[in-house]
Formats: sequence, structure tokens, C-alpha cells
Amino acid sequence: MLDLKFFRENVEEIRAALATKKFEVDLDRVVGLDRARREMVTEFETLRSQQKAANQEMAKLKKGSPEFIAKVQEMKSISAQVKELEARQDEAEAAFKAAFLEVPNIPHPSVPVGHNETDNVVHSTWGDINTLSPHARPHYDLEWFGKYVDLERGTKVTGSGFPFFIGPVARLVRSLLQFFLDENSAAGFTEVMPPILVNPASAMATGQLPDKEGQMYHAKTDDLYLIPTAEVPVTNLYRDEILDAADLPRYACAYTPCFRREAGSYGKDVRGLNRVHQFDKVELVKWVHPEQSFDELEHLRAHAETLLQKLGLPYRVLLICSGDIGFPHAKQYDLEVWAAGQQRWLEVSSISNFTDFQARRANIRFREAGGKPQVVHTLNGSGLAIPRVLAAILENCLQEDGSVTIPEVLRDRFGSDTLKPE
Repeated sequence: MLDLKFFRENVEEIRAALATKKFEVDLDRVVGLDRARREMVTEFETLRSQQKAANQEMAKLKKGSPEFIAKVQEMKSISAQVKELEARQDEAEAAFKAAFLEVPNIPHPSVPVGHNETDNVVHSTWGDINTLSPHARPHYDLEWFGKYVDLERGTKVTGSGFPFFIGPVARLVRSLLQFFLDENSAAGFTEVMPPILVNPASAMATGQLPDKEGQMYHAKTDDLYLIPTAEVPVTNLYRDEILDAADLPRYACAYTPCFRREAGSYGKDVRGLNRVHQFDKVELVKWVHPEQSFDELEHLRAHAETLLQKLGLPYRVLLICSGDIGFPHAKQYDLEVWAAGQQRWLEVSSISNFTDFQARRANIRFREAGGKPQVVHTLNGSGLAIPRVLAAILENCLQEDGSVTIPEVLRDRFGSDTLKPE
């Protein structure tokens, strides 16, 4: 969430900034609820002072005297008012908090203003898309695709968008995950194996709630959510803790399956591996000093790019415009690989800086030696997501005989330089 003091002092600046994002929020209502809450606090404190004064006066009176009895009646009346006002204050506090949690983060000044994804800016590109396999075809049109990526049986067992990976493709997925984890660990990210179910407080902290409640799978009996990304449990690793400033920055990486209800709309956007409900991803998370967060964002982006470079997959980097960045985001880059068979770009990573927005909701702070606790900045990015990376490899490296040349960095892990359909 935003800093409350900053919110109160800069409502018009916030209003102008949020007008460029895709989220609608009634700031006047939030301001009104905050004002009502503060007025309620003042009224409550005044009444409590009266109660304390009346109690002190009664202590000086002789028990059983007419004055004492009158003061007892006065105390009963004040106590009833205090109880009623306390309940109203709790209601006002809850109403304000619920409304304040729906206020998005504001875009950083370096974010281009735009309405939607068509206004995103190409930051850079890498690789030559014209040197890829002349035999490239959409991965979902390969004769053997359904044998090794069985969406039909996945639908039978679970539902649409839950694939089975079988045989050599399952081995290729495992090779990619191992490659990502090894590379990220070598770059200084501590490997973490987090839970894949989180409680509402964790989802609220990272901004999935209330923004994406309908997109998450909810286990209602236990009130737990299947994670849409490892960002959620890993960021919450330090929730309600104060870190030592000397230990910043802290980096973590985590492999998890991820679960999302949203799966696009129709056509090629959702065919094959382009968009599924369950997918594997290695996530990168950083907790950093506020003064370093935007430098850390550039380092995180550059590191994620090296993974695609080592795989030999051409890609482009998009700087996401204000109308397309997420609810908790201050600045965001997307990495998109070129899929030669489909002749289109596929997003495989979002690299984001949330400034203090998530950490303030999660109460993650740090302390300089002898100083007061301050809120950290959090960042994350995919390093990387499997399905579309896999799709790009199957398309870009396809040979005339239907086999797929395995990227060199994966061959030892995969056990062969070629994926040969049987």
C-alpha cells in the first residue's frame, strides 16, 4: 500500500498518476473514510478523557453519598458511549483499510504513459530472428506434440489447461528448470523451496488480493490459495520482520508450479503451451534498500536476459506503459521470445519493481545501525517461465525430420543433443 502520510499530503499528485493506470479507484471516498476515521479517533479520545476525569472525581467522593450515586450514573452513561463509539471506530478503521488496500501503486516517472499494451515501448532486442530454423512450425501443429504434451488427457484428469508432459518433453522441462536454478544460484540468488498454498494475508501482502481474487484457485475449507507465482510465498518469507540493513540486498530464487484461472480468450493466443492454467516457473525475488531499488531492477532484467541468451533464443525487452503495468507495480519490463513457427513474440518474464508497496502491506522493514526501522523495496521477475520458453525451443530448433535440436547449455542435463520423436 502507499505510505499514508504521503497519501494524505499528495492526493492530487496520486490522482493524476493513477489516472494513467488501468485501475479505477474512488480517491475521494478513501479520503473521506480516512477523515471520518480520524474524527472518530478524536471523539473517542475526548470521551475517554472525560471517563478518566469522572473516575478520578468519583474516587474523591464518599461512597453512598448523593454526589457519589450521581457520578456512578454519569460513569455508566459515559461507559456505554465509550463502548458504542469504540465499535463505531473499529468499523470506520475496517472500512478505511479495505478501501486503502484497493489503491494501486503509482507509476515511477520513468514509466511511459500509455493506455494499453499497444503503447508499450521496445527497450532493446537480442538475436536475429531470420537465422532460426527454416522448418519452424507452430509447436501445437507438430505431428508428435500431443503424444508428449498431452492436453487431452490433462483435461480428462483435471480440466482444460492442465497438460501432462511425457517422455523426452518432460525431461526437457526438467533440464530447463535445473538450468534456470543453477544459473540463478550462481548469480547469487539463494534457492528456496516455498509452500505452494498461501493464506489470505500473504496474498494481500503482495497485491494479489483484492486485485486478482477471481484469478486464483481458492481452497475454501482451509481458506488457502494456490499460488499464481512463487513471488507470493517468497516475498512473504520476511513478513512482519525487521532486517539488518547490512544484510541488504537479499536475493532468492524458487521453482514452483503456478496456478492461474485466467487463460486468455480464443485462437492462437491459447493454443498449445501459449497459455495454460498450471505451469512451471523459476521466480527471482529481491529485498533491497530503497536507494538501490531501480539500479537493482536493471540488474535483475539484465540477469534474466542472460538466461535467454545462453539458450540462444532471440528476444525483445518491453518497457511496460502506465496503462499496462500491474496493480502493485511501480515499473515493469517484459521479456518476450520470438516463436518462429507462430511468427510472434511470447512473454516469458516480467521484471518488476514494487518500491515499498508490497513491503508496507507485508510489514517488511530494515534498520540502519542506531536508526529507526524503514520499509524495504521488493522486486521480482521470472527466471524463467517454462511453457513459452519450451514452445520457442520446439519451434525455433525444429529440424526437417521433426526432431528438435537441444540448446547446447541443456545437452548435458537432457542427455542428448536432439529430441527425437519416437
